[in-house]
Amino acid sequence: MMFSNSIIAALLVSGANAFAPASSAGRAATDLGLYGEPREVQIIPSVLPADFGKLGADCKALEDAGVDRIQFDVMDGNFVPNLTFGPDTIKWCRNYVKTPFETQLMVSEKCTDAMLDQFTECTKGPNGEPGVVIVHVEACTHLHRALGKIRDAGGSPSVALNPHTPAEMIENVLDLVDHVLVMTVNPGFGGQAYIPTMTDKIKKLRKWIVDRDLDVDIEVDGGIKATPETIGACAAAGANCFIAGSGLFAYDDMAQGVKELTALAKEYQAKEE
Repeated sequence: MMFSNSIIAALLVSGANAFAPASSAGRAATDLGLYGEPREVQIIPSVLPADFGKLGADCKALEDAGVDRIQFDVMDGNFVPNLTFGPDTIKWCRNYVKTPFETQLMVSEKCTDAMLDQFTECTKGPNGEPGVVIVHVEACTHLHRALGKIRDAGGSPSVALNPHTPAEMIENVLDLVDHVLVMTVNPGFGGQAYIPTMTDKIKKLRKWIVDRDLDVDIEVDGGIKATPETIGACAAAGANCFIAGSGLFAYDDMAQGVKELTALAKEYQAKEE
């Protein structure tokens, strides 16, 4: 049977449409230039720039500044070239504040496996509310198992990926997590400069999450300041949770820092990408 060129072209077009994602049908793009509606902006300072000799007092100062959560960067000198603290220190800090905690485990697989329950427990709220526990995909051979253990132990399972790690490494666990953390610097030290090429990774993750109708926040960590090039670019790409360490501690009045970071993130959520 012979077909005219016009018929063949029509068949090719209809065939291509047949493979379009069903979830995107009828879904309108928002001002984000992506799918879905903007999510609530949250400012989450890392305690890495704090004075470890008075860590509890610095956590109280962050709470008074109006932050949404406080992040503890756990480093073991193996997965990253630095040492910070263990679960006991996080537990002591709970005596000073009621603000929710999140713990990012920048540790080796052996440490993750051995201490995951302890970190999940110490990250909980003052009344046992789930705290955010973040494991790195690079340190978890059995990532599904680690995320399941966090959920079973009463935590909020979340996953992080380093700058060189492609988004595809966590594509098959998005249904298991509450947060995805995109590292926008190489982990291990505070005060580093934001890596601009991470913006496209944020966009890709955002599209997957919305197309699958998942309730997942995107966090960014590293070099985040009250500038269009950092928090602005991340917010426009679809992130809504912003880890600001030195970028917040640089303010004499950290409450003012929280206000400026929040305002800029909301402004850029409304901009086209």
